[in-house]
Amino acid sequence: MPAPKINVQAISSDRLPDDVLMLGDANAKRAKIPVGQPLTLQFGSFSHHVTIINVPRNPHLRISQTLSRRMGLVSDATLRLKYSAASRTLKIGPLIGVLVSRELPGQPGRPFGDMTAFCRELTEACRKDGAYVYFFTPAALGSSSGWVHGWIYRDGWIKTMLPAPDVVYNRLTTRKLENQQDVQNFLKTIKSRYGSHVFNEKFLDKSEVFDALRKDVLLHRYLPQSQTLTGYPVLKKMCREHAVVFLKPVRGSLGKGIIRIQQEGPNSWQAAHATLNGTRKVSYPSLDKLYASLSGKMKSVRYLIQQGLHLIQIDGRPIDFRALVQKNGSGNWIITSLVCRTASANHFVSNVARGGTLSKARYAIAKSNLPAASKLVAVEQLHRAALDIAKGIDKHIPAHFGELGIDLAIDTGGRVWLLEVNAKPSKNDNAPLKEGKIRPSVRMIIQYARFLSGF
Repeated sequence: MPAPKINVQAISSDRLPDDVLMLGDANAKRAKIPVGQPLTLQFGSFSHHVTIINVPRNPHLRISQTLSRRMGLVSDATLRLKYSAASRTLKIGPLIGVLVSRELPGQPGRPFGDMTAFCRELTEACRKDGAYVYFFTPAALGSSSGWVHGWIYRDGWIKTMLPAPDVVYNRLTTRKLENQQDVQNFLKTIKSRYGSHVFNEKFLDKSEVFDALRKDVLLHRYLPQSQTLTGYPVLKKMCREHAVVFLKPVRGSLGKGIIRIQQEGPNSWQAAHATLNGTRKVSYPSLDKLYASLSGKMKSVRYLIQQGLHLIQIDGRPIDFRALVQKNGSGNWIITSLVCRTASANHFVSNVARGGTLSKARYAIAKSNLPAASKLVAVEQLHRAALDIAKGIDKHIPAHFGELGIDLAIDTGGRVWLLEVNAKPSKNDNAPLKEGKIRPSVRMIIQYARFLSGF
């Protein structure tokens, strides 16, 4: 049974002491909360000894303004309430903390840059669903793991001290920030000390994903041949077995640094580089000369080498698919969205950051050169592949994920392939379609946070 929503109101401390809460009798009876007895109030890592006073015919939970400020509640809020008789604890929440990369205090209307619209949308969704969310950066983590200097939105962005959250949604966008000692210490401590949950807790790199999924025989059908490029013999072997191969930076994203390699003639090899302005092609008289041209890059960049695929196209442009897979209020993976990405002219990668365009998957498949019989089952196959792969990530990679961006492709024979798994799918370009509209993907983040925290 879900925890009921309740409006938490702050009233003058002259009328109500900090250690007394006023609760409507109907809510007290429904939750079996004892009246007039000492209890522990809990909000994230904050706890305080209180006594409940029963108030007839009042649906609210009232606390003093002083207590409200100490908890980080700057105004009235709709939260969920649950009572544990075993521990005599009254919990309100869930309190969700979103760990973001940066704040821009000089831009009061956009403190998180391109992420701000998403943060506003998540705040509004929490207000409607009965949850409390704040946003914080690695720089906000002080010496006390129990408190965070975070941002909340209430008719404008406000920075205040808040308790460590019940659930942390990790939206850090660089490994450097994620691996900071302060960040790792904070996450480790709140999990062990307060029972907090952290999801999307780490980046994934391409080699890690393919090596892990290869352990599952049922997933082999989705995996193109791939391995870490450790030297020229690996490149030579892959080029002997496949007409086209791709080199992908193991820790790359947004299509950056991808190189397509293919033989042009008996004594000619081509390396096509994905750039912002299009495809830059360079020819070499031999494969070893081509490899030598990459040796400088390989000192600082690890590459995954992967077999090329004959992807389906629309008007001669290759297409692939991004499935947003999230865990729901029962902790199960579901497909929240599935879109097609079509490469722009003079590009062989379809990422939006490289000029690709988005469309609905079903519409794109209908327009593609996929055989008619395969079109009938293509969407269903993409859904099944995305869910299979998400479950495989859970099973074979020791980390907690609640959201994954899974990039898939379909070849001209109708077979579905995995291209990449992204543990931090972009939120920058996903502003709501219209003001006040909450997308299912945003609601799902709250549903999963409620599941984790027991609300």
